[in-house]
Amino acid sequence: MLNHPSFAVWLARIERALDGTLPAAERAPARLHAAMRHAVLSGGKRLRPMLVYAAGAVNHADPDALDAAAVAAELIHAYSLVHDDLPAMDDDDLRRGRPTVHIAFDEATAILVGDALQALAFECLAQAPAHPKIRVELLRTLAAAAGSTGMCGGQALDLEATGRQQSIDALQRMHRAKTGALIQASVRMGTLIGGADPDTLAQFDVYASALGLAFQIRDDLLDVEGDSAQLGKTAGKDAAQNKSTFPSVLGIDASRRQLDALAAQMQAALGAMDERAEPLRQLARFAVQRGH
Repeated sequence: MLNHPSFAVWLARIERALDGTLPAAERAPARLHAAMRHAVLSGGKRLRPMLVYAAGAVNHADPDALDAAAVAAELIHAYSLVHDDLPAMDDDDLRRGRPTVHIAFDEATAILVGDALQALAFECLAQAPAHPKIRVELLRTLAAAAGSTGMCGGQALDLEATGRQQSIDALQRMHRAKTGALIQASVRMGTLIGGADPDTLAQFDVYASALGLAFQIRDDLLDVEGDSAQLGKTAGKDAAQNKSTFPSVLGIDASRRQLDALAAQMQAALGAMDERAEPLRQLARFAVQRGH
């Protein structure tokens, strides 16, 4: 589905950058560093780095200037998964087809892994080869996406809602924070590095907001329709924990219609852009159609 030649280039680029950014497994404290590498270098879609590179490419950004933001976005995402999988949170033992960090290592190490990955993300951004004003805006963008009104806040809302059904408005609000905020920040960081004007930033924000929600709806549908091998994590977990999902609140057919509406929003946001936006269009289709 992601067949644009840029994706292979960007994937190789982010894997090299992540490997080079993470401390060597043998470096003390070796157990912590080995666990950090287990958390990050275990595959995954690398959606957020791809969005940084794709948004940057539309805005003529130098790929060398995008690496730090791409790495930082993936490190924040990886940290969130490590903490989400803990027994105190979602209590999962499978991630990306491998044992979660607290299973492969232990709970205390998993907590420290998340803390260390978050710190490393901001260290990486602070050293980004960008104008100081842009660097500060990158740091602000990622911090806001990861904080109490973004990803962490969304997780808090998720925990509060466990065991009861939410309204569709509450569900969307939760996922725009939990999943969508970091996706939106990834697009925005690539756009900022490309030097986009405020109108262009706003246009990309519309695309990214729709993308984040589409990705979550499709994830919820896969949790119902997929299996653990397909998902790379435990299938049926949401239903087992009596969590609100788009299929449980809207129904499967209405969830699919919502996906179609979000796909149209993304297409409209990118409609006037030239062929450099094709990777973003493919990522939009991937969010809506993956697992088919």
